[in-house]
Amino acid sequence: MPRSESCGHCLRRPLAVDGATAVFEYRFPLDRVLVRFKFAGDLAAGRWLGERLADAVADAPAPDLIVVPPIEATRLKQRGFNQALEIAKVVAARRGLALDRDAIRRIRSAPPQSTLGGLERRRNLRDAFSCRPRLDGLRVAIVDDVMTTGATIDAVARAVRAAGAGRVDAWAVARTPEPGD
Repeated sequence: MPRSESCGHCLRRPLAVDGATAVFEYRFPLDRVLVRFKFAGDLAAGRWLGERLADAVADAPAPDLIVVPPIEATRLKQRGFNQALEIAKVVAARRGLALDRDAIRRIRSAPPQSTLGGLERRRNLRDAFSCRPRLDGLRVAIVDDVMTTGATIDAVARAVRAAGAGRVDAWAVARTPEPGD
């Protein structure tokens, strides 16, 4: 989804972000690359995805800080890494940007988003995150792997805004297409 487009879902339920960039649509063959990265631990695939995202945001105004959604401790232990963090590390390094891997904290446990429908995803993450540092007036980019309904990005953006961020952008590798697209 190019930077200037909005999907139908975003038009009906705007997210708490000022802008969003997704490099790919989440469909074949990219879905296979993301699954291989996320669930088979293929960090080389993750690096490639991070490079594509870095290329896509190369001309975007530089944020003061990049943050990532944290994953549940049990999922982190099973997977061995936070996929959003691995992507964000590549983007931050390629663009020379600050990354705070611990800025966003999960303050409430929640089931995996992938097991839920759209409305349930929003409810699932309501008040699930907090932002540790004050971000008064800072420009912040939230990096994630896939935006489906935008519930995770929205919940993190609300925490970042509560910490005083002046501008919040979402940078994702892929966006799940609207049904029927």
